[in-house]
Amino acid sequence: MKFNTLATAAAVCAAIALAGCRYDDAAEGDGANDAALAAGAQDEQTNEFVDGPGAGQDAQQGDLDSLLAQGRPFEELYQRCTDVAFAPVYFGLDSTVISSGEIGKVDAVVQHLTDRQDRVVVVEGHCDERGSNEYNMSLGEARAVILRNYLVESGIAEDRIQTRSYGEERPAVEGTGESAWSKNRRGEFAIFQK
Repeated sequence: MKFNTLATAAAVCAAIALAGCRYDDAAEGDGANDAALAAGAQDEQTNEFVDGPGAGQDAQQGDLDSLLAQGRPFEELYQRCTDVAFAPVYFGLDSTVISSGEIGKVDAVVQHLTDRQDRVVVVEGHCDERGSNEYNMSLGEARAVILRNYLVESGIAEDRIQTRSYGEERPAVEGTGESAWSKNRRGEFAIFQK
């Protein structure tokens, strides 16, 4: 599930406050454009591939822009970067507040994205196992949105950021108790190369 506006973020926070929200997966594309993107550009009127210097490249960028406008995940369009990793940002119980001790971690991501304009980020929100699945998906999304907003306020373009919520589905540490739960209440950053 992705949120790309502050209004949507406010709605998520309201849903958390009401604790009666429902989570539905965002509709995924049918993949029909993937083949065209991979194979090159097609002329829409003749349905033939366009030849010539740069024709395919410009059309592919147009296809990529179109796919991004449709909300296609960065994971489907770009290569995951393995040369950089960032520390998770940890949250308190039922909290979306970035504590002062965690800000430096987000600033490191801001600096990397500022230095590398060819990269984008997926901000992932995670929760511990307590609470309903619906609540945890909403809380995970709210955490991702808070981190996203910090990146935007720090000068990173909105179209370079996507959010994901995994709720309690991808724990960093298995087990129960605060020692495990505190490591699972987190935001993570996945960097992709354009």
